[in-house]
Amino acid sequence: VQLQASGGGLVQAGGSLRLSCAASGRTFSYYTLGWFRQAPGKEREFVAAIKWSGANTRYADSVKGRFTISRDHAKNTVSLQMNSLKPEDTAVYYCAVDSSLTMGTAHWAYNYWGQGTLVTVSS
Repeated sequence: VQLQASGGGLVQAGGSLRLSCAASGRTFSYYTLGWFRQAPGKEREFVAAIKWSGANTRYADSVKGRFTISRDHAKNTVSLQMNSLKPEDTAVYYCAVDSSLTMGTAHWAYNYWGQGTLVTVSS
């Protein structure tokens, strides 16, 4: 599975951005696509995840109610709509795939990774 993330940029606090992750290669409905982020000097943390079928989603508490993950079957992409952005959301955002049956939040469970896209939220 190859992943290509896009959509990062600079936005003011309270603004919105939409990240997209395009997947190519063989995928199955039970795969999980997750978004993670890593701020300078911090560990990579889970943001949101969705089953490739689109049936289930999961969010970190820090983004619930502000971020929405969705699946576009026609484009074979997964998007992360980020609203009400805060300076603490500043990080490099990565999309990744977990090819197991679970839907975890641990980054080590994800075995395919895309390159990161930088999101900077100014105060």
